Amino acid sequence: MTLKTATRADLESVPGTESQAQRRKPKRRRSVQVQDTPVDRIFMVGVYILLSTFLLIVLVPLINIVASSFSSPAAVSGGQVFLWPVDFTLIGYEAVLGNEAIVTGFANSLFYALVGTLVSVTLTVMIAYPLSRSELVGRKVLIGGVLFTMLFSGGLIPTYMVVRALGLLDTRWAMIIPAAIGAWQVLIAMTFFRSSIPGELYEAAQLDGASDLRFLWSVVLPLSKPLLAVIALMYGIGQWNSYFSALIYLRSEELYPLQLVLRNILVLNNNSGGTNLADQMQAKQVADLMKFSLIVVSTVPVLLVYPFVARHFTKGVMLGSVKG
Repeated sequence: MTLKTATRADLESVPGTESQAQRRKPKRRRSVQVQDTPVDRIFMVGVYILLSTFLLIVLVPLINIVASSFSSPAAVSGGQVFLWPVDFTLIGYEAVLGNEAIVTGFANSLFYALVGTLVSVTLTVMIAYPLSRSELVGRKVLIGGVLFTMLFSGGLIPTYMVVRALGLLDTRWAMIIPAAIGAWQVLIAMTFFRSSIPGELYEAAQLDGASDLRFLWSVVLPLSKPLLAVIALMYGIGQWNSYFSALIYLRSEELYPLQLVLRNILVLNNNSGGTNLADQMQAKQVADLMKFSLIVVSTVPVLLVYPFVARHFTKGVMLGSVKG
């Protein structure tokens, strides 16, 4: 009786045996299809109706403002504009761009937003990263101090006295330094560094001879783009929309941000009219049109910036919430 060597083809032909290639081939998982119940369908319909209602509540006033900004002063004053411009014109934008105070305020707001965001993000990272390191001496005490500022503040008058003592009144730095650091942003950054930057990276950098500053610059910051986008967007929008600090600390009109100029036009109606009734009525109509045009101009920069950071922002909205 001779023994015959079994070939791969012979083994594959035997029932119940699998080839090595078949064993290595990953098996596809069967997708489980869950059928929606009538209750689920009713719930989803209700959700869509509710979200559509909220969208209309927010979107209709915005469309009305844009349509009014491109309409004639008489149509705006007469309440004829709803969702489409009436007697299309650019008078409102010509008046806005021809107003020296508005142009100066726009430039000031741009400066406050850019420089203020850069300073705020830098200081936030400088505070949050050391607090995220467990070997920092007195770390819990420092974190408690940050949390304390979220619950209690010195108040408006003591803050004003500090700003005055530092010689920041009626300067650009009065819009940047007092609001440079936000406790909430520090906590977000600290949580991100603790949960998203592995300790093994720090140990590997130490073995390569990298200092803490080099590790922060070359490793931590490149891995923290979603975090930087989130806190930069928070600080930037806060600086762009800020007017209360300017109302308190600034006296020179050439330092006013755009939002304070917008407030003067909307609330105080700070526009000069003519001497007779016809000129005053015409000036009032142009002022009403300028309100809508100025609102659009003050909103456009934020709308232009958001698409570039939206990709990082959607990644960063859940920063530190999931670990592992």
